[in-house]
Amino acid sequence: MDNPPITLSGNGAATQSPPCNDLVKETTTQTFVQDVLEPSRQQPVLVDFWAPWCGPCKQLTPILERVVRGAKGAVRLVKMNIDDHPAVAGQLGIQSIPAVIAFVNGRAADGFVGALPESQVKTFIDRLAGPAVGDDVDERLAEADALFDQGEFDAAAERYLGVLKSVGDNTRAIAGLARTALAAGDREGARAVLSRLPEADTADPAIAAVRAQLALAEQTAVLGDEAPLHARITADPTDFQARFDLSLLLNARGDREGAADLLLDIVARARGWEDDKARKQLLQFFEAWGPTDEATLSGRRRLSSLLFA
Repeated sequence: MDNPPITLSGNGAATQSPPCNDLVKETTTQTFVQDVLEPSRQQPVLVDFWAPWCGPCKQLTPILERVVRGAKGAVRLVKMNIDDHPAVAGQLGIQSIPAVIAFVNGRAADGFVGALPESQVKTFIDRLAGPAVGDDVDERLAEADALFDQGEFDAAAERYLGVLKSVGDNTRAIAGLARTALAAGDREGARAVLSRLPEADTADPAIAAVRAQLALAEQTAVLGDEAPLHARITADPTDFQARFDLSLLLNARGDREGAADLLLDIVARARGWEDDKARKQLLQFFEAWGPTDEATLSGRRRLSSLLFA
């Protein structure tokens, strides 16, 4: 069964309003439904969560506006100042800005964090509005990514290294090479690869994902086997720490849906457990999996349904 769409307004009730005609506009907590959720049923709406003190926000916002206007109506952009209107960002689990979330059919469907360069913003919007055409480097990186997904880690690493040799420090290639090191269990190697990253690219979503994966690998390394955790949960369904630890182990062996299920179950049963620990871990999973991964998209939808219920 599909999760219900978000229906947030100032007093918690949905409102009806015709879609706005402006491609770029500001919104508030009170007008979020009519500015974002309702129009998103007609076309994707990007929400730019920003604050006046945020330097990267000032870099990203004009890029977003330019690319959205260049898309000629394929998407809309709505800006939300989280200093003045923090509620929606808090409910969606946004922990750093700038953050851009794409809403489709009343639900959070995609997104990224950080001040991306214009080319990556365009690729993101093209993905929402239609396919993008990559250049030779993009094709080589796509080939490396495909090899990685097939478990051909050595071959993938060769492709990523080839891109780095031919074009210099490419953020996506660095992220991919670090991922191959992690897949081989070489956490030190992953750290060494990330150390060559230019300072300007440290907030890139691909790099953030690898850093999150590295942190998860270090968390999981000390947990041991799954069997004792299953036994604890069977004996006491409210043993949330056992559920939490088991989610880390399931994620480590690639069962993302199972890992998300355990954390979402904690959120549903005891949302505030240990200072919202389960929701925060779920957000780290989303960062590690990447904003377009199916497990991330499904998990965000389910989390939104719980938070906005």
